[in-house]
Amino acid sequence: MSDESDSGATRIRPVRPGDAEAIWDIYAPFVRETPATFTLEPPSPAELREKIRTAREADEYPWYVFESDGSVAGYAYASAVRDRPAYRWSVETSIYANPDYHRGGVGRRLYDRLFDTLRRQGYVSAFAVLGLPNPESEAFHEAYGFDHLADFPAAGYKLGAWRDVGWYRLELRDPPADPDPPRPVSEVESESDEF
Repeated sequence: MSDESDSGATRIRPVRPGDAEAIWDIYAPFVRETPATFTLEPPSPAELREKIRTAREADEYPWYVFESDGSVAGYAYASAVRDRPAYRWSVETSIYANPDYHRGGVGRRLYDRLFDTLRRQGYVSAFAVLGLPNPESEAFHEAYGFDHLADFPAAGYKLGAWRDVGWYRLELRDPPADPDPPRPVSEVESESDEF
């Protein structure tokens, strides 16, 4: 679904492998210049294209981009917290926006779409893991409703200093007594026409 805003036509849609270059343009400065992510070198557009392709084929975790006038202004996705069966109902989320779009509602709209899909899939908890200091992302996650769980001191070394990492949690739904496995992304996306 598209809508009109002051900045022109905008929409949120599932990611495509062809978005890899635009995603790289957004992500690479965060990798090179900030402690927001503990990645030390940005993956190449080809590596991102493969990551997107693999995620779409697996059909377990959603990826979305925010488009403004046909350009990717931000993206958000979910991934596994850990590779153990008992973690199946939890996800880790990642969200990045072009700085020109910060504080313009891009992040909130991306998370709204991402969490709507995750809830309908049957996930219970979403975790955000933030490299610190990261006051803008900390404030964003807390305003969105995440609970700050803990900081792990000196968890990584980046940009010439030891960095803490903060863990945040958003409950997506009440934990069921006997949960069914999460449903595929494609199955729940076909049910929604809200976005």
